[in-house]
Amino acid sequence: MSAPTLTATRPLRIGPLVSPTPVVLAPMAGITNSAYRRLCREQGEGFYVSEMITSRALVERTPETMRLITFEADETPRSLQLYGVDPLTVAKAVEMIVAEDLADHVDLNFGCPVPKVTRKGGGSALPWKATLFRDIVRGAVREASKGGIPVTVKMRKGIDDDHLTYLQAGKAAEEEGVAAVALHGRTASQHYSGTADWDAIARLRETVTTIPVLGNGDVWSAEDALEMVRRTGVDGVVVGRGCLGRPWLFADLQAGFAGRPERVRPGLRHVTQVLRRHAELLCHFYEDELRGCRDIRKHISWYFKGYAVGGDMRAKLGLVDTLEALDELIAGLDLDQPYPGEAAEGSRGRAGSPQAKVALPEGWLESQELTGVAAEMIRQAELSVSGG
Repeated sequence: MSAPTLTATRPLRIGPLVSPTPVVLAPMAGITNSAYRRLCREQGEGFYVSEMITSRALVERTPETMRLITFEADETPRSLQLYGVDPLTVAKAVEMIVAEDLADHVDLNFGCPVPKVTRKGGGSALPWKATLFRDIVRGAVREASKGGIPVTVKMRKGIDDDHLTYLQAGKAAEEEGVAAVALHGRTASQHYSGTADWDAIARLRETVTTIPVLGNGDVWSAEDALEMVRRTGVDGVVVGRGCLGRPWLFADLQAGFAGRPERVRPGLRHVTQVLRRHAELLCHFYEDELRGCRDIRKHISWYFKGYAVGGDMRAKLGLVDTLEALDELIAGLDLDQPYPGEAAEGSRGRAGSPQAKVALPEGWLESQELTGVAAEMIRQAELSVSGG
């Protein structure tokens, strides 16, 4: 596929923060910790966002959350994604971020389709409650502005095709002062299945006109990113599953948006060098070699997609528990294998299956205002944070 031509690519501006390459690493649970963010930053420019942080857990300073919000000394800008279902908790979390200088950029999660999130009215379910959505965004922007920190919103098209919210939510976010909005071109019911709706991303770009709009979904290559920008007019792209096992995608994206033709086409030796670097960074992140090696196991199939690495060897790599053991297994591979081409390209990560019914709080779809059981759920959440 030849690269689509762009006459010029503007830097991506999120409030006072600027990246010459208009690319954002999407938050991914269990993936975008500081180790993986560093690995990607070593490849190219962009905004590299933390795993989703629960506002309640941040306010209550749970040990795991405090570890997850750790940024490396040279990591800039520090982008942190927050999740929450009630305005008070989210505002308190942002107030804490400002007061303790925990981040330079806050992204609000309104896109997660996972049932344990949507059944509480969070993630991609929340924008259906229009006033609640606006209240959360307004409170976050108010608190963040006290420290000059920009707030962005990441969302999906809606709950399902009968309950679309992205245009209304995008406009509301713009009116409440967010610095940018990002749209994953799928509904919650689609999960990651099917094809991302880039036409919806284009419609959001036409609706939200005063701040950057970013597109997310089915960006597997630099060519895909350039084509999304060409077709939709967005100001940049958000990359999630496309970089799993191939952090060098960010080098391709930097080259592509700069108008350069070079792309990383790694042989197996280069792949294993990056894999080894990733494992080492994970061990540093966890301050525990065993835990770091256990974490790298889930990345093995992504790194070796398309390469001739047999099932027995993959199984052994999936049990690795020390860096020395990893080195020994890597030494047993045919490291002179060249890049396998199309076999290493395309989709990766779990797509999931379309959901016939999205898990939601009782009565959630009856009104776009907060009523009934859902209203009580939010009220109790507020009371627990305020000490009432």
